[in-house]
Amino acid sequence: MTQTIAPRVRTLVLLFLAVTGALLAGAAPASAHAALTGSDPGRGAVVDTAPSQVSLTFSEPVAVGDDAVRVLDPKGTRVDKGDPANTSGTTYTVRLLSGLPDGTYTVAYQVVSADSHPVAGAFTFSIGAPSETSVSVSAQGSDDGPVGWLYAFGRYVSYAGFAVMAGGAAFVLACWPRGSGVRAVQRLVVSGWVALTAATLGLLLLRGSYTTSGRLGDVFDLSLLGDVLQTKTGAALVSRLLLLAAAALFIAVLFGSHDKRDDEEKRDVTFGLAIGGTVVASGLAASWAMSEHASQGLQPGIAMPVDVVHLLAVAAWFGGLTALLVALFRAPAETPVGRDAVRRFSRLAFGSVIVLVVTGIYQSWRQLGSWSAFTETRYGQLLLVKLGLVAVLVGVAFFSRRWTARLAQAPAEAVSTQEAGAADAGSAQEAARPEKAAVSAVKAGAADAGTAEKAGFADAGTAEKAASADAGTAEKAGTGTAGPERAGVRTSGAPRAGVAAGRTGTAADTGEAKAGAGGAGGAGSARAAQLARQRAAVENARQKRLRDADPHRTGLRRSVLAEAGIAVVLLAVTTVLTQTEPGRTEQEAQAAGASSSASTSTGQGTGAVTLNMPFDTGGANGKGVVTIDLDPAGVGNNTTHLYVEGPGGRPLDVPEVAIAFTLSAQEIGPLPVVPDRVSPGHWSASGVQLPMAGDWKVEVTVRTSDIDQVTVSKNTQIG
Repeated sequence: MTQTIAPRVRTLVLLFLAVTGALLAGAAPASAHAALTGSDPGRGAVVDTAPSQVSLTFSEPVAVGDDAVRVLDPKGTRVDKGDPANTSGTTYTVRLLSGLPDGTYTVAYQVVSADSHPVAGAFTFSIGAPSETSVSVSAQGSDDGPVGWLYAFGRYVSYAGFAVMAGGAAFVLACWPRGSGVRAVQRLVVSGWVALTAATLGLLLLRGSYTTSGRLGDVFDLSLLGDVLQTKTGAALVSRLLLLAAAALFIAVLFGSHDKRDDEEKRDVTFGLAIGGTVVASGLAASWAMSEHASQGLQPGIAMPVDVVHLLAVAAWFGGLTALLVALFRAPAETPVGRDAVRRFSRLAFGSVIVLVVTGIYQSWRQLGSWSAFTETRYGQLLLVKLGLVAVLVGVAFFSRRWTARLAQAPAEAVSTQEAGAADAGSAQEAARPEKAAVSAVKAGAADAGTAEKAGFADAGTAEKAASADAGTAEKAGTGTAGPERAGVRTSGAPRAGVAAGRTGTAADTGEAKAGAGGAGGAGSARAAQLARQRAAVENARQKRLRDADPHRTGLRRSVLAEAGIAVVLLAVTTVLTQTEPGRTEQEAQAAGASSSASTSTGQGTGAVTLNMPFDTGGANGKGVVTIDLDPAGVGNNTTHLYVEGPGGRPLDVPEVAIAFTLSAQEIGPLPVVPDRVSPGHWSASGVQLPMAGDWKVEVTVRTSDIDQVTVSKNTQIG
């Protein structure tokens, strides 16, 4: 059986390595989930006077360090003061040195998005006029080198380990309780636990270098590890390790004392294990949901529970499928996986698919936001590949259900023949136990000489008949074993010696007769044990051969093996998908860039201060960019122009817009401003009074329907 399974296992491993390598090699250089949606000064902008600060606006909150944002002059010298500050919302500002000369300056940033992925990039702006610069704007991110590859591989192993561990345990509890005593299934679930634990520890060590330098030498830097433990991702990884300790106890009970209990007590323990296992598995799934996609963006309060349910359904399907595959190929003859277990898993898998479809539709809407994102963004393209693989997997699962139905409808005689092997093999093994044979020998030794003589004849005759019967059985089974003599055991010499001793003995010589009887009894017990073991081996071989010859079970094996191969590829695609920028975020960044490039032709950006703020009200036609021009951006009277654009830079005429100015340092505001509509997508207001200089927060409320509205904000220096 090992020789049969090994090529298939090697094929699955090679398939996994090839697909994972191809996907990771083709990944985008920056597999981040936050995007730069605006800056002040803007990308490629030329300003008349040197700014006092540089502001960056991202699509979601990010974590910044002391050197997260660097501004370099044309010679590559830093001209920022470091320590960027979060001035408001998703806008981060770094102060610049005063008196900067004219020329082209480079802004390089490296931050960590709220869903745990590093974000790196660079752009330029010019003071006075563009000039030559020695700084390259195409820098490699920390997730592009070996550390990034190792981190991606660790994520794959953690997903696979969770699916195998949780799904395998669910398969045993819900579908095949007898599987808790099968060594191959035990090793599978324990291997999943070990893989998830090792991957979590590896991710915890790699995390510091992954989000900063990207160097292998920094993997064991304790200061970086301390920084990681203070982040949301570090807390999630530590929580996962604690939950894995509870999972280890669960596995010990499931495969230890649980299998040794009687049926009534086992039912009670099974119920407790099901409740406890669900709680632990949900906690493990939440360690991903609380630190990745679901924790940011739209409706995180709904998205995180949905993500937990999605991961549990994946584990039940993929992990249970793996356990079924192992059971079909590696279960011993005395504990075969029966048709009832296969039928239960078929129902479990069908329910998991329904859950995956429902939760997957919600997650797709949340991450894409539009049909065009399916084809125009990398996230959407990968999602189409995943959907195609799921469709193929469901198609193969349909054939598996057909084989399951045929297995269930097989004639009762055939089923009883295949499933009776456990009882027969168990009886043979009971007979082969040396201690029972020894008891028989003691009882035989207590007989008198005459009885011993008769027992010698009877034992010899019984042994010879049993050997002949066993040889005939082995010959019919085609095992190549023609009786115990081929195994190196003489079955005729000892009986003949016992018979001869019985014939030559006298009734007067009682002691010698008793000794001969004891020797004959011991030899007969050893022969009986040897014959019983051989009968058990022959019966096991016969049951395996009958089981392998069943066309329904063979067809089920092949279809389940095909499902497992597709699942390996699907899991690799999913891992890459979780490291890719969502389509909704990518399109928002593209809209912000289109708005900046179109500002010259539309008259935008002509004020002393120009602010670009992406928005999404969540309703129909609810996405776009609002741009505010404030002139002269000083104390006293100011003129404000407000522009609203939809995707692609087209003017978006919304029902209502409102502006508010707040100077938090002096507790002034909010000062409301209601602009007048000038043309579609264009509003203006004059005589806007700003009484003091300082860092003012500008809030814009956009309403796109009767119920859909959102408020976005950005800070700017006035005076």
